[in-house]
Amino acid sequence: MALFGSLSDRLNHIFSKLTKRGKLTELEIRTAMREVRVALLEADVNLKVAKKFIADVSEKAVGQEILTSLNPAQQVIKIVNEELIELMGSKNSKLEIASRLPTVIMMCGLQGAGKTTLCGKLAMLLKKQGKRPLLVAGDIYRPAAITQLQVVGKNVQVEVFEQGTQNPVKTARQAIDYARSKGYDTVILDTAGRLQIDDTLMQELENIKKEVEVTETLLVVDAMTGQEAVNVAETFNQRLDVTGVILTKLDGDTRGGACLSIKAVTGKPIKFIGVGEKMGDLEPFYPDRMASRILGMGDVLSLIEKAQQAITEEDAKKMQQKMLGNSFTLNDYLEQFAMMKKMGGASAMLSMMPGAGKLKVNEGDIDEKKIERIKAIILSMTMEERNNPSIIESKRKRRIAAGSGTTVQEINQLLKQFEQVKMLMKQLKGGKGKFRLPFGK
Repeated sequence: MALFGSLSDRLNHIFSKLTKRGKLTELEIRTAMREVRVALLEADVNLKVAKKFIADVSEKAVGQEILTSLNPAQQVIKIVNEELIELMGSKNSKLEIASRLPTVIMMCGLQGAGKTTLCGKLAMLLKKQGKRPLLVAGDIYRPAAITQLQVVGKNVQVEVFEQGTQNPVKTARQAIDYARSKGYDTVILDTAGRLQIDDTLMQELENIKKEVEVTETLLVVDAMTGQEAVNVAETFNQRLDVTGVILTKLDGDTRGGACLSIKAVTGKPIKFIGVGEKMGDLEPFYPDRMASRILGMGDVLSLIEKAQQAITEEDAKKMQQKMLGNSFTLNDYLEQFAMMKKMGGASAMLSMMPGAGKLKVNEGDIDEKKIERIKAIILSMTMEERNNPSIIESKRKRRIAAGSGTTVQEINQLLKQFEQVKMLMKQLKGGKGKFRLPFGK
């Protein structure tokens, strides 16, 4: 599912009506803006935020320069895009680094927002950036919270510092001393959450901040709770002066209200977004890229970054040479699926492509299970068959089907698809070298 699917669909529908007209009147623009306002409110955007957004867009969109331009509809969309970026924080907000290491990141939030798992995801992201993080178990109330953090730490190969159920303030102090003695440059403190905001929770977090020099106070909120997430952010910010927000579960049935409202209501930036359940599914938040995705323009930069993380430049060049040299085999086809999986799967990749919303691709149309079946078919072939699929006749097909738990019909479909891919590559080769992989130089 694309991020904020229904909001993107509504906005695209509104703007498509504008683009059908050559010139626009002030009345037409204001009518469209009223429809945008309704779409935002239905997406659970804060009422005050939605009103101000529409007022700001309308003021710029009904100017004489827009109304008399050659393509006023595109100008209006450009203004909406710019205002969406402004609404969500203008630019990517990076983590602060302490002048005296370690950098201390205190994670806070309500129970159920995914805070403990998020600590592991952040540790993994920081490891990829060359940092040495230490996880600290500061939740002594929730049953098995310490054990959960230890499991998470093991998954991402990051040490967990824990002192049982002693006072979390004391544990935090000891963890920082331990980090300095062991050369850890970042301390990620997992604190206790509650089912609702209460004074005891806030007091404990305030005590930690008094005793320990916290560099970043990051609030973890569940994007699926919509306006409630904004209310939680506002309350935590008033008591703790948070430095940033991490939105989790943006891959779920999220209408977009929290993402579009939090910065405007709290004044604090969204620093990261959780886009899946895997440990690698945490991304830095870029307002400009998110605005593009909301407006159906795609997020090609994030797609390229995912490709660069998943595939080395050397692998990309090798694959390009095979594609253009007509030596592309079913083994290489299998490798493509592995690369795709590293980048989050076909659905995730499609959601970042420009115009993906207009394709009206349903979740079932990109069935990851079908991809697994294709992999099973190829793995059931001999090396000779993978290198030269033309030798695969009826008897071999029946053997491959039995070995992969599939049907001869599915094998025929795969071989046909593979031939189509090879044909496409021949056409690209005939394009005088214009073909380039997005992650190559």
